[in-house]
Amino acid sequence: MDKKNMRRIHACISGRVQGVFYRASTYEKALSLGLKGWVKNLPDGRVELVAEGPHDKIEELLKWCKQGPPGARVTNIEVEMEEPSRDFTGFSIRY
Repeated sequence: MDKKNMRRIHACISGRVQGVFYRASTYEKALSLGLKGWVKNLPDGRVELVAEGPHDKIEELLKWCKQGPPGARVTNIEVEMEEPSRDFTGFSIRY
């Protein structure tokens, strides 16, 4: 894959994002987009996400994250762009 097209994001999503299948739905969305990385719940009620892949697929995931699954209410997303590591073999849910 074209290295210049690769992106990596590290995001923290705030709002009603735990107990509403946000993590599992993010996992499914990332898999459907062919992205690599992980998602997990944080003790403070936020969801943390690291994803790598083509720029357009990352943008699609971020757009989805702003809405989330039914029942979620996203109030804020903090996103940091990082250098792709290419360390991931797939996408996973971390506990």
